[in-house]
Amino acid sequence: MLSCCAKDNIVLIDPIETDDNEDLIANTVFTQTVGVTFSDHGNAVVTDTNDDFTVTVNGNEVTIIYVGEEYVMYELSGTTNDGFFKLYSAKKQGVTLNGVSITNPNGAAINVQGTQTEPSKGKRTFIVLNGTNNLADGTHYSNTPATEDEKGVLFGEGQFIFSGEGSLTITATGKSGIVSDDYVHFMSGAITVNMSSSVNVNGSDTLKPACVRGKDYVKMTNGALSLTSTGTGGKGISSDGNGYFYGGTVNVTVTGNNFGSNGGGGGPGGWSNSSSNGVSAKGLKFDGNLIFKGSRVVVNSAAHEGIEAKGTLSVSGGEVYSHSQSDDAINAGSNLTISDGLVCAYSQGNDGLDANGNCYIKGGVVYAISAGSPEVAIDANSEGGYKLYLTGGTLVAIGGLENGSSLTQGCYSASSWSKNTWYGLTVGSTTFAFKTPASGGTPLVVSGDSSPTLQSSVIVAGGTECFEGLFYTDASVSGGNSVSLSSYTGSNGGGGGPGGGGHGPF
Repeated sequence: MLSCCAKDNIVLIDPIETDDNEDLIANTVFTQTVGVTFSDHGNAVVTDTNDDFTVTVNGNEVTIIYVGEEYVMYELSGTTNDGFFKLYSAKKQGVTLNGVSITNPNGAAINVQGTQTEPSKGKRTFIVLNGTNNLADGTHYSNTPATEDEKGVLFGEGQFIFSGEGSLTITATGKSGIVSDDYVHFMSGAITVNMSSSVNVNGSDTLKPACVRGKDYVKMTNGALSLTSTGTGGKGISSDGNGYFYGGTVNVTVTGNNFGSNGGGGGPGGWSNSSSNGVSAKGLKFDGNLIFKGSRVVVNSAAHEGIEAKGTLSVSGGEVYSHSQSDDAINAGSNLTISDGLVCAYSQGNDGLDANGNCYIKGGVVYAISAGSPEVAIDANSEGGYKLYLTGGTLVAIGGLENGSSLTQGCYSASSWSKNTWYGLTVGSTTFAFKTPASGGTPLVVSGDSSPTLQSSVIVAGGTECFEGLFYTDASVSGGNSVSLSSYTGSNGGGGGPGGGGHGPF
């Protein structure tokens, strides 16, 4: 965070927000366009170059070295099942995918480096989606120069900024899907990544597969992401830095096992805390902070946490749904704050919401579900002197709350609850409807800004659906039976101390 002074006032400048101006493709003037047309019936054709370009074409393997000072747009079209596009450039540039299909059996389909002498000094690359596009790699990468990286199907040393109204489907079988050694920003377009990579997975930087990886940060302001990882140790989105979800939709499904020695973590193939090569299969994993402001995010994870931030995690808008079969649904390495928006954290193997610092629920709608004792629906690190602070919002928690919580807003437990049953929760003039899971801990706790009422076995006739059909806001319900509620102060159990359900090194 930068700051500047105006008399006695200090103004904080968010570097992520200032990046947006330069990330707008309309603010860059491309003075030259180079066409690259691939063809499985002959050699690729490169057009409209000059003395600033060195072009090498070997069948459909296209390498371009650019040494000029202009901003160039490269337009890729055609089809090849045995080719690639590789670019060396010291300037920012654009790459338009204009109905192109590229498969490289031996490495990245698109590889954007810096210069040949300093390949890691990459600049902004605008990826513009036009029409239907497909990129794929093979199971093994070969012939990568020793001084260069090649970490995925679409790889760049500089920033990747996605825009356009088209679509892109990436099939990753050797390494990751989209990888930037700087940051990744999704501004528009529909992107699908199907990743089955698990070949030689280990703890090294190049072999931690993810559908999307941004070394600095990953930001979503618009568009649609659909990410599926089936390989061992694979992740949906991974970053060494922060995550910013401000708009658009994100759907992540991770079904692969963890990689490493058994004996740590939830689910099959769990990594071991003593294993330096352990790689966990998580939905969203950020080494920095996570901020949700307006995106609709849906995560399903089989073997490990659904959503994890090693730093703080905050939700102030949008919809966040995370389901883990084996570990915490949503985990923060530090404080976790929900001030607005819709949040559902559903764990079948550990805590729903788990903060290793304080957990603050100030507003919004929260539906948290845990597997049962000793886990809880909402866990704060009370063993470390932290606690849950509930001051506002609408809450439904199956599995109870961390012992010693500060409940400024009144909480109530149901006399009993039934599995796979629709309930109607009325707070003031607003009614919510939620479906209970097939299993979960006790008690069922509800809270709102006024004394709530609860009915079981209701019929839901309308409202706004969220959380993959488990919840309705502004619901219209009928029938049902009144459920007795009593004052609730907290559970006896906790989420297992710092680290919750076990956190792998990666």
